[in-house]
Amino acid sequence: MISRNRSLEAAKAHAELAAPLDAWYRIVKKAEWQTLQDVRSVFASADVVGKVTVFNIKGNTFRLIAEINYGAGRLYIRHVLTHAMYDKEGWKL
Repeated sequence: MISRNRSLEAAKAHAELAAPLDAWYRIVKKAEWQTLQDVRSVFASADVVGKVTVFNIKGNTFRLIAEINYGAGRLYIRHVLTHAMYDKEGWKL
């Protein structure tokens, strides 16, 4: 993972996200994913939309949008959105 800034900003804006994002971060920090199947072995609901992977956070109340570079072993958080904001699709690359 490159930076935790976007997740910290989201937790600041939505206090109820702090613990779920922290748990997600701790798992991702240790992960050595090579494929989407590897991601889904930990986060079964993770889904690819275009060039990004979408994670459900806090019981599908929020969506974390990340770009994963499997070859480099890096994950870039692009957005942390409420489910309603995600449905508007303005985040798509």
